[in-house]
Amino acid sequence: MRQVFGLNRHRFRDEFAGFLEKLVLFLVVALASVVIMGVVFRKIGASLVWYDEVASILLAWLTFYGSVLAALRQEHIGFSKILDTVGPQARRFLIVFGKVAVMGFFTLVAWSGWRVFGVLGGDTLVSLPWMPQRLTQSVIPIGAVLFIVAELVLIPDLLSSQDREETR
Repeated sequence: MRQVFGLNRHRFRDEFAGFLEKLVLFLVVALASVVIMGVVFRKIGASLVWYDEVASILLAWLTFYGSVLAALRQEHIGFSKILDTVGPQARRFLIVFGKVAVMGFFTLVAWSGWRVFGVLGGDTLVSLPWMPQRLTQSVIPIGAVLFIVAELVLIPDLLSSQDREETR
């Protein structure tokens, strides 16, 4: 259980988090740049026709990949007070149940996102006709699968921390 894809699971988690941090930072910088460019060009009277659409896509990407990073760091909204009030066995059950429920939800999101690809066909963005919508919407299944990976990586650590608490 300590090995994930041939790597120590802690090393995998750290490298996965590092990748996500770089991706999220890139998306923040890209989004800020696009919005600033849009404002500047509008101010000088030469509005960019594409900036609105691209900014909303970047925001969606930032939301998906940022939520994966937050999940990996265990920084999403949780119910720690409920977990603190129950015994170790119930806590373990609630942790596993919660993770399974989240992974089930994101499995549905990934499947739905994949189905959207079939609907999109060869559609492109309105303002950038060379940009396929399949690329822009790929964040849905990819982000969902990455969220599932983040949850899977966390389960052994959460369960082992519960074991340590039980022995105290």
